[in-house]
Amino acid sequence: MQALWMVLGALIFATMGVCVKFASAWFSSAELVFYRGLIGIVFLWILARQRGVTLATRYPGMHAWRSLIGVVSLGAWFYAIAHMPLATAMTLNYMSSVWIAAFLVGGALLAWVPVPGRDGRAPRPPLQGPLVLTVLVGFGGVVLMLKPSVEGSQGFAGMLGLLSGLTAAFAYMQVVALSRIGEPESRTVFYFAVGSAVAGGLGTLVGPSTPFSEWTWGHAAWLLPVGVLAALGQLCMTRAYATAKTESGTLLVANLQYSGIVFAAMYSVLLFGDPIDATGWLGMALIVASGIAATVLRQRSLPKAPAEEH
Repeated sequence: MQALWMVLGALIFATMGVCVKFASAWFSSAELVFYRGLIGIVFLWILARQRGVTLATRYPGMHAWRSLIGVVSLGAWFYAIAHMPLATAMTLNYMSSVWIAAFLVGGALLAWVPVPGRDGRAPRPPLQGPLVLTVLVGFGGVVLMLKPSVEGSQGFAGMLGLLSGLTAAFAYMQVVALSRIGEPESRTVFYFAVGSAVAGGLGTLVGPSTPFSEWTWGHAAWLLPVGVLAALGQLCMTRAYATAKTESGTLLVANLQYSGIVFAAMYSVLLFGDPIDATGWLGMALIVASGIAATVLRQRSLPKAPAEEH
């Protein structure tokens, strides 16, 4: 069942990406972040109330930092979805595991830098060969994916897509820190929704265009599923991790999140007619493979890490 929960969560997040793609025809990325946060606040407040989880926290600073970097990731991702093929934008956002591996490699390399006063005979950590290979394969996949698809104005969107994956890695590490001190995930996601509403509202008000777009009920119909599907997708992923009782089960669940890239590719081709040539498919496959490898290596050091968000 944990595998089915994760696949369902991945499908829901990919479907949310479709709604974001359609909604971006009438709403800016900042507006979409605002509405997703606003809808998420209501949905998660009701959920927390039903579960008897209090929303008061003793760690407002940690939640504020998690919300800040999470909102940057979310806004960059929504912009990439609006201006790039859906499959490309989704894949770049799923690079968070590869970015975490890159951070670990960087930390290992820094430990080898000579430091005055440090005993040169002290043992140094290994250079993490498998992680290095994982990172190289992942960024090789990025090059293959972006080369056939990024043209003209899509170059900036591609950079923001990479930024969304990078900041998602930072946000995930903060989520891990919050889970270790006992913060319920529903509380963490609720404060992220609050941060999204505040930041999205401010970004819309100070933006270069008209603060809030004029819309009809037909346009607004795409907003509700963006917020609801985001919350449902996160709940499915959380349920998948909660029902995985063994280490192998947890690894299976963590790796099945990449099925979201497959669903996004199917949506991209069937709904939007986005062309994906052999090079693009190869790049996508390399990113999936490197993400799975990075997830396996990460789970060894973080065996009880919470679910990722997308």
